[in-house]
Amino acid sequence: MLEVARQVMRSRQFTRFSSVLARPNGTHSSESFPVRSDWTLEQVENVYRQPLLELIYQAATVHRQYFDSTQVQQCTLLSIKSGGCPEDCKYCSQSSHHKTFVKAEPLMQKQEILQAAKQAKESGSTRFCMGAAWRGVSQVGNRQFERVLDVIREIRSMGLEVCATLGLLTKDQAVKLKEAGLTAYNHNLDTSREFYPKVISTRTFEDRLNTLQSVRDAGISVCCGGILGLGETDEDRISLLHTLATMPKHPESVPVNALVATKGTPLEDMKPVSVWEMCRMIASARILMPSSMVRLSAGRISLSPAEQALCFLSGANSIFTGERLLTTPNNEFTQDQILFQTLGLTGKPPFFPMEKEATENSKKIENNWQSNASVTA
Repeated sequence: MLEVARQVMRSRQFTRFSSVLARPNGTHSSESFPVRSDWTLEQVENVYRQPLLELIYQAATVHRQYFDSTQVQQCTLLSIKSGGCPEDCKYCSQSSHHKTFVKAEPLMQKQEILQAAKQAKESGSTRFCMGAAWRGVSQVGNRQFERVLDVIREIRSMGLEVCATLGLLTKDQAVKLKEAGLTAYNHNLDTSREFYPKVISTRTFEDRLNTLQSVRDAGISVCCGGILGLGETDEDRISLLHTLATMPKHPESVPVNALVATKGTPLEDMKPVSVWEMCRMIASARILMPSSMVRLSAGRISLSPAEQALCFLSGANSIFTGERLLTTPNNEFTQDQILFQTLGLTGKPPFFPMEKEATENSKKIENNWQSNASVTA
């Protein structure tokens, strides 16, 4: 009798699970939850608004279909040019519109950046990210851009994934980054299209989408997510998820950030984001974009080890290590090592998805050519 009850419970759990993930025509597979970009806003909301524990269970299930759940990638983010940014993002300590502790500094020297990358690799990071407080590459001109391209080539030769966030890009600039060996480009949408104008006025939501398209067209992996705690509603978070999950190709990487309120910014008094909000966003992203890396990013320092473990269970499989995230404090390296040991986690090796895709496409073309040649013969 007990076994029958267990079977009924498992059946009910799967029915709830599969009904949420069903395609528009109601079909689904009991063995696979495929990557898809045809989510309706209503379906995204249905995923997001589930009871939290059910949502986490579903996300953990999907996570295990696409990834080794014991692997969490360690990344390092370095601010290679801090402060003085002309953008007016209300959350950012580097904006020249706000009076914060961050002072404008020049672009770091090449050897300083390379040394930081070397140390990051020795500490277990497999992805090295560089951020410059620019509106975009066009703002600073070719000379500084060429310096960044040179650094990218050097770091890529170390066997690391290389990511950069340099602001707005043109198509030609994206191509140059690709040729230099850039693995991924980060350009967050930050929040929903609807709430966006209340956070930033110096660049539009469409500007961000255009940069992402240039990055994608150049064959660079897209890293794109958002920030919780800007004053947005659940509806805004659902809208952001819908925008990300209905892109022609999902971002390879989806950072989920919690606002780190900084004195001197317009958002300095915002209420901290709870772990429950973080888990809901992470789990929803994992279900909606199952093959993407979901990165537990800014704000992790405010989470206890147990709360971070809950985020990993919700589908996060990447963290940023090192003393700082751009200009904000981050968890200590030794604390992360203890956490990994406690949870039985290991670092995730570097992965170059766009190169893998290009290789697979070349093989398909070659196989098709051989098949056609044999038919002709």
